Amino acid sequence: MLDKLVVSILVDEVVGGFFISVPPGHVACVYDRGRGVLDKVWEPGLHLKIPFWQVAKLFNGQTLEYDIKDGLELENPELFGDEPIKAVSKDNKMVKIQGTLLLRINKNMLPQLWESVGDRFVSKIVRPVSRSRIRQVIAKYDRDDVLTHNRKEIEEMIKSELNEFFNPKGLMVEGVLLSEITPN
Repeated sequence: MLDKLVVSILVDEVVGGFFISVPPGHVACVYDRGRGVLDKVWEPGLHLKIPFWQVAKLFNGQTLEYDIKDGLELENPELFGDEPIKAVSKDNKMVKIQGTLLLRINKNMLPQLWESVGDRFVSKIVRPVSRSRIRQVIAKYDRDDVLTHNRKEIEEMIKSELNEFFNPKGLMVEGVLLSEITPN
């Protein structure tokens, strides 16, 4: 019985180790133990790899919603979201920002993202940079302007500021949707 289990695990690992199945909406990168992260990005489909020598990593290539809202538990640093952002306006008054960032991985730059930042890019760059750049934009407006109008302009400025930092890293901001801005 134990022999069959060992053979089953070995066959599964060796035979299954030759293939990587990339589902729709995802892409994969390969780390080769001899050459490092390979430049080729694998699109959806079944691909061959060298077992034990190459390791494939799947990434979500779809538009991702990064929610900034009340009720998110940040115990997991890679949770794709954040708590509301408190910012100081130009007239030195506090506001609380909630909304959604629509992000996407630039498939052409995925190998560079994985090699330079790793797969923990949420805690390393998305969350801290988003907080900083949103606060930076809000600081350019008086609180009354932030609360009552200029929302479209503020969303575009935040998107521009974030893309300036994210694009060279391999991430793209497709949209910034501010759902709630309240005095704090």
